[in-house]
Amino acid sequence: MKPFRGLILIAHFFLLACQPTTPPTVRIIDSDKTITLLTDERVPSVLLGQAGITLNPNDRALLNGLPIALDGPMTNTPITLQIRRAVAIILITPDGEEHLQSSAFTVGEVLQEAGIQPSPGDQIAPPLHSPIIGQVSSPPISNLPITIYYSRSRALTIGTNGKSIRIQSSARTVGEALAEAGIPLLGLDYSLPAENEALPSDGQIRVVRVSESVVLAQKPIPFESEVQASADVPLDQTQILQPGESGLTVERIRIRYEDGEEVSRLTEDETLVRPPKTRILGYGTKVELKTATVDGVQIEYWRAVQMYATSYSPCRSGADQCYPGTSSGQSLRKGLVGLRQSWYLSMQGQQLYIPGYGLASVADVCGGCVGKPWIDLGYSDNDYEQWSSWVTVYFLTPVPANVIYVLE
Repeated sequence: MKPFRGLILIAHFFLLACQPTTPPTVRIIDSDKTITLLTDERVPSVLLGQAGITLNPNDRALLNGLPIALDGPMTNTPITLQIRRAVAIILITPDGEEHLQSSAFTVGEVLQEAGIQPSPGDQIAPPLHSPIIGQVSSPPISNLPITIYYSRSRALTIGTNGKSIRIQSSARTVGEALAEAGIPLLGLDYSLPAENEALPSDGQIRVVRVSESVVLAQKPIPFESEVQASADVPLDQTQILQPGESGLTVERIRIRYEDGEEVSRLTEDETLVRPPKTRILGYGTKVELKTATVDGVQIEYWRAVQMYATSYSPCRSGADQCYPGTSSGQSLRKGLVGLRQSWYLSMQGQQLYIPGYGLASVADVCGGCVGKPWIDLGYSDNDYEQWSSWVTVYFLTPVPANVIYVLE
């Protein structure tokens, strides 16, 4: 019986060897589709052709999650091929906007494909390790692009409070760079360039610290003077009828400082605390008759004025020829005197007494008698005497009807 059993085993072996074997299973995952193949084929490009799958230029194939070459044979078992479809990406850099198609896994891989090697401090959004999602099937479910922002960092020097701070920044504006450096603008502070402007080409940013203070300052208001006639004050004298008083205002002044230095003052408000009080001066209109003995002569007068005395004669008047006449029509001689025109018009015929000269009458206009109380003493050419001194001029009675109370 034993030889017979051996023959049965040999027959069973040959029977199994003659039966066909089942090909291995290959799974292909393409986005939301899974395709299963029973094949001995091991070249990815041939397998994709058998599955009716076409790859676009930027698509990639993965074997068990790892990238593979499409034309090389695979030895792994079991086999699972994954198709990663490229998606639309917009890459925005300081140089402009670039439209890409990529099947990269992360933002960092997209940048490498674009020839960009990020450095510390570069600004990248989304971050480098952010996954690229949104692969689409065919036909696509969505064609909205993924946007990546990239800005390379650069050296900046920020001047503030008398110090310089150097930073590396990829900010797009001055304000963003200041925020990165932890140097915020507070209150009235400002920067050069302004915080909403792009980074300067020379990399220099200045922060100006601004502060303001308000002070209250007193400001005096000078009083004015008013002159009025007073019958209680003697002629040619003045008295203070009402004392003047300065007024007072309080100003609200805003002072602006930039980096600790005062740059401006602005008066915002001015409040009147005390108004000024006008000073009233009374000039005398009270005529008093007096007597005196001058040069041994007894006189009665109503006014005595200090005047500057000069002298002239027909041929010593400073003119280009001799003028013997006077404004009153009389021939010039001793005893006739000249005054400025405004005085002459009011005082013509007024009797005077001048010490050292004697009695006189206002009879002529002195064209040069201006700027001070001035009298020109007349002489004939034969008795001329030169005068150039101050003298008291007495106005003799009677008092004229029209009195010039203020001699100006």
